[in-house]
Amino acid sequence: MFRVIGVVGAGTMGQSIAEMLAVKGLDVHLVEKTPERLQHAKQMLELSLDRQMERWAITAAEKKLTLNRIHMETSLQHLADCELVIETISEDLESKLDVFRQLDDILSNDAVMASNTSTLSVTELAGASRYPERVIGMHFVYPAFRIDVVEIIRGLQTSDETFNKTRSFIDDVLAKKGVMVYESPGFVTTRLICLLINEALHLLEEGVATPEDIDAAMSIGYKFERGPLEMADRFGLDSVLAALDRMFREYGELKYRPSFLLKKKVRAGQLGIKSGIGFFKYDKDGERLS
Repeated sequence: MFRVIGVVGAGTMGQSIAEMLAVKGLDVHLVEKTPERLQHAKQMLELSLDRQMERWAITAAEKKLTLNRIHMETSLQHLADCELVIETISEDLESKLDVFRQLDDILSNDAVMASNTSTLSVTELAGASRYPERVIGMHFVYPAFRIDVVEIIRGLQTSDETFNKTRSFIDDVLAKKGVMVYESPGFVTTRLICLLINEALHLLEEGVATPEDIDAAMSIGYKFERGPLEMADRFGLDSVLAALDRMFREYGELKYRPSFLLKKKVRAGQLGIKSGIGFFKYDKDGERLS
């Protein structure tokens, strides 16, 4: 079973996955391009663990142990001993293909290469590798350490061995529910949540209700932890736009066409938590101000 895990990309999702793995007692090598980005990731990881301490979910000793299990790296070469590598970089096809090409020459012959992609083809990503049978999709829902479901996506050439090892790891080690999903842009979770967010944006554009009331209607009425507009802020409005754009191109259906308001927000640099403002305002720790 996998004990040493690589995570490529130290953005919001990469941090969440790394934290989740480390809490489970696994050694994690978190790779990002620059020391500055790694330093930011470390700060955000500490903040997340501090919040858990405030809720009495973990102790100071457990926080220290978790952080000690996460090794910050700036080169993929440090992943040589990893039994599983999870790629979590931005949804850019060429960048992801480049990662898989490089991993071929670094990892051992039995290591599994997984992508956390939400909209790209696992089969296409596997095409960059000389070992497509070892490539699989593992789509976590943010925040990964709290959401107990993982979508497992087989590429056309993903082997039974790779699938079975991955599913056992998710079910037995991570104690999450592994859901088998056939390859399709957006899979289940992204496809449905992005449609909800896009429709909420249309409501806002039409003046049906304010952002606060749209979110209140859904969070109170349907027991959502957060409403669709705050969810979009936390996912990153640029990430939501990229997902909708990809699904619109793949399916050709108007329901996936991104709201013009979403495009305007992204063009203005109002990306949600990562920029401090989206549909709502946030402090430097990601707490909502208004």
